Amino acid sequence: MIGLFKAKEKQREAAENSNGKPPGKKQSAGELRLHKDISELNLPKTCRMSFPNGKDNLMNFEVTIRPDEGYYLGGAFTFTFQISPIYPHEAPKVKCKTKIYHPNIDLEGNVCLNILREDWKPVLNINTIIYGLYHLFTEPNHEDPLNHDAAAVLRDNPKLFESNVRRAMSGGYIGQTYFTRCI
Repeated sequence: MIGLFKAKEKQREAAENSNGKPPGKKQSAGELRLHKDISELNLPKTCRMSFPNGKDNLMNFEVTIRPDEGYYLGGAFTFTFQISPIYPHEAPKVKCKTKIYHPNIDLEGNVCLNILREDWKPVLNINTIIYGLYHLFTEPNHEDPLNHDAAAVLRDNPKLFESNVRRAMSGGYIGQTYFTRCI
C-alpha cells in the first residue's frame, strides 16, 4: 500500500511540475512489455545489447552475438531489432547487419528463424529470440535455408562449408560475393 501511495504522489508531483503542459508521451502496450522483457533479460556472455538511437528509443536496438563455439567461433554478428507498438502480438522484425555466409541468413540479412514468423506467440520474448539467434550459430540448419548455396555446401561437404565460413569471416570472396571481415 505504501508503494502505491508513493507512486500516486510522484504522479501528482510530475503533473504539478509540468506547468499545465500535458505529461510526456504515453507508452504503448508494446513499449511496456518491451521494458519488462529488457529488465528480465538473461543474455549469454557471448551477446551484447545496445541502443544506437539512445535509451529513449527502446523499440529499435541491436544485439551483437560473438559465438564461442562452432563454425562461427570468433566472429561478431550484429542484428537489428524493430519492435512494433503491438508487440508481443506481432513478432519483432530482426535483420542481420553483418554480411554472413550462413544457410539460415541470406545476403540481405533476412533471418530464417521459425519463432520470428509462423511459430511466434505472445508468450515468447526478446530473450527467447536472442537464444534462437545464438542457436543458429551453434547449429546451422541446412534443411530450412534462406541461402540455398550455403545450405547445400553444409549438407554435402561440411569441411568446405567450414572453409567458406572462415574465408567469409576473414574478409574474402565466396563465389562472386564479397564478405567484410567480422573477426
